[in-house]
Amino acid sequence: MILGQISYLDCAVFFIFLAPQLLTHVGIWRTATWLLGALPSLTMQVLILPYQFVRERYLTPYEYRSPFVQRATFFQDIVIRCVRYAFAFMPAFLGRVFFSKAVALPFLRFRMLRHGFLSSPLAWSEIDRPGFRGIWITSNQLEQPDIVVYYCHGGGFSMGSCYFYMEFLLAWVSLLKDAGYRNPALFALEYTLVPDAVYPTQLQETLAGYKYVLSIAQDSSRICVGGDSAGATLILSFLLYITDHPELRHQSPGFAIMISPWVTIISRNNRNTASDYLNSNSLDLYGRQYIGPKVPADDPLVSPGNCTDIMKWTRASPERGWYFIYGSEEVLGPETRALIALLRMAGVPVQAHEERGGIHAWPVASLYLADTKDERLHGLQAIVRATRSRILYHQLSDRICTKA
Repeated sequence: MILGQISYLDCAVFFIFLAPQLLTHVGIWRTATWLLGALPSLTMQVLILPYQFVRERYLTPYEYRSPFVQRATFFQDIVIRCVRYAFAFMPAFLGRVFFSKAVALPFLRFRMLRHGFLSSPLAWSEIDRPGFRGIWITSNQLEQPDIVVYYCHGGGFSMGSCYFYMEFLLAWVSLLKDAGYRNPALFALEYTLVPDAVYPTQLQETLAGYKYVLSIAQDSSRICVGGDSAGATLILSFLLYITDHPELRHQSPGFAIMISPWVTIISRNNRNTASDYLNSNSLDLYGRQYIGPKVPADDPLVSPGNCTDIMKWTRASPERGWYFIYGSEEVLGPETRALIALLRMAGVPVQAHEERGGIHAWPVASLYLADTKDERLHGLQAIVRATRSRILYHQLSDRICTKA
């Protein structure tokens, strides 16, 4: 199921769904208190943002504009400027409501109706088991899947939900079907957010979710693990964790997809750029909240970029390797490049695509913000091509060898 670009009508409807949830989950007093405290900053931004927008987009020569603005449409530029302000100044307890199930699910249904879908062509169901929760999406519930994507969403560990990612995940499964898989499936983990729990709760949930996926896939080589931002951190931590647990090492996934991974939670290399909407100070705050008071910030299991042991990364790597996709303008870019270099030194198969002028998690964001279908699906199609070249090709080869 591939829907069209987010429209101004969609934005208005989103805020209609959002308003009562803010009042319900945050409360009138707390919301009003934050708004009053932020009023001077908000008032200043009402004046500054339009000025900056006009100055950089129309009064600055093209070659001196930030790399993202050089390639962005009018709509994309406005949205990313607003997101940049929100990430830097909006508290997580508000952002959490923005991405919650209560807002994201009715918004998805509205967008489906606007595009002529009364229901999803793909089957999806909520899974709630002891130790983990999530959403299961499949092409056919009655057939064994020939590939399962196990996905962890981003959001700085403090906000986000797999429901907010539903449109992206449904599109992913649809493209896998188009790529030749008979019955692709995907499980998206709904892990516990900070401050409700800190590390290692999220890692334990990731492990439990993987065991569930493994029980359905029945063959770990059919599993592709993936995530974006903080979700990719959880997948990296999970892969490092299983290197020390023999009962899981022989059941490691076949392939890994890293979308703008948050490789090292606390790092001086995580620096602001003129293009990206992430803010290094906010990242530091969210990261320290996730790590909690009992774990050293340089522990590789909580912050995988701190692992420089080549042999450990060799053991942690899926048999058929990795695919990284990220933007050249990302705050998290330097640490991502460092991990890619380390994996290549380890001699494991690594494909990496650095999108020129790209910003954080653009394969996800572009599905909503890009003008044309090709642009919206550019990142996802690259991910599917990489997956197909690793998993489908190898499965067919294995079958041929077995018959021979």
